[in-house]
Amino acid sequence: MKLGEVFTSSYLKATDLNGKRVGVVIDEVKMEKLGDDDKLCVYFQGKEKGIVLNKTNANMIAEIAKSDDTDDWNGVRISLYPTKVDYQGKRVDAIRIDYPAGGKPPPPPVDDEGGSDIPF
Repeated sequence: MKLGEVFTSSYLKATDLNGKRVGVVIDEVKMEKLGDDDKLCVYFQGKEKGIVLNKTNANMIAEIAKSDDTDDWNGVRISLYPTKVDYQGKRVDAIRIDYPAGGKPPPPPVDDEGGSDIPF
């Protein structure tokens, strides 16, 4: 028996993504009481579990949605992916948010001249 099957959660964990990038569409954003704190949570169309946002993920959604108003996030397509992050001095599994496939803005142009106009 796996611990994840015994100790279930209403929220997504990195292991729920099975090592894959998953495209989702935001259905609802709301504040929820978790312990003593109110946390910003996002739910997705056709999915049971949502995620509790940290500042990094909230800022990424705001960038993708081109709005820091959570009322504007419904219907926005994003990608969720599992990764490792540093948290309280340890490497832990986490979920991060990115542009959906094909939706990422183009990278800055490459300077093959050696960046002679950049002062570093």
